[in-house]
Amino acid sequence: MKEYLPIGSIVLLKEAEKRIMIIGFAQEEAETGKIWDYSAVLYPEGMFELDNFFFFNADQIQAIFFMGFQDAEGMQFLDALSNLDDAQEFENNG
Repeated sequence: MKEYLPIGSIVLLKEAEKRIMIIGFAQEEAETGKIWDYSAVLYPEGMFELDNFFFFNADQIQAIFFMGFQDAEGMQFLDALSNLDDAQEFENNG
């Protein structure tokens, strides 16, 4: 089961110099149609330009600096998202 970091988590990607903050999950990149695990913005700047919006997958994370806000509602959402990913992976590989 794929486990996701909560919204607001701050990470550093491999071979990156700047940390980013997670703002979304299972995001489709408009230009390519590719589905990425996460979307993010620069930390601490946030989203001040569309050019500063990033997509990445969990395996690209080098370090986690902060775990975002977690509550029952958020955990239920992440569990549902993880289960959806498992079902899609089974469907694609089954």
